[in-house]
Amino acid sequence: MTINDIPKVARLSIPERILLVEDLWDSIASEHEGVPVPESHLMELDRRMQRHNADPGRLLSLEQLQANVKNRR
Repeated sequence: MTINDIPKVARLSIPERILLVEDLWDSIASEHEGVPVPESHLMELDRRMQRHNADPGRLLSLEQLQANVKNRR
């Protein structure tokens, strides 16, 4: 399916299409149980969790990250 398959959507302005995309993503997120997760993604999440558990001190908290970004300006 393309945007041209739905003439009403094709005529929307860019801001209107952005809002439509946001609504579409929200509708997908609310039904996330139906979205299959590839095995490779699950394996990658497991790998990252194992790496974090082995050395949790290497990560920054959100506050530390924000302070680092603020200090670079």
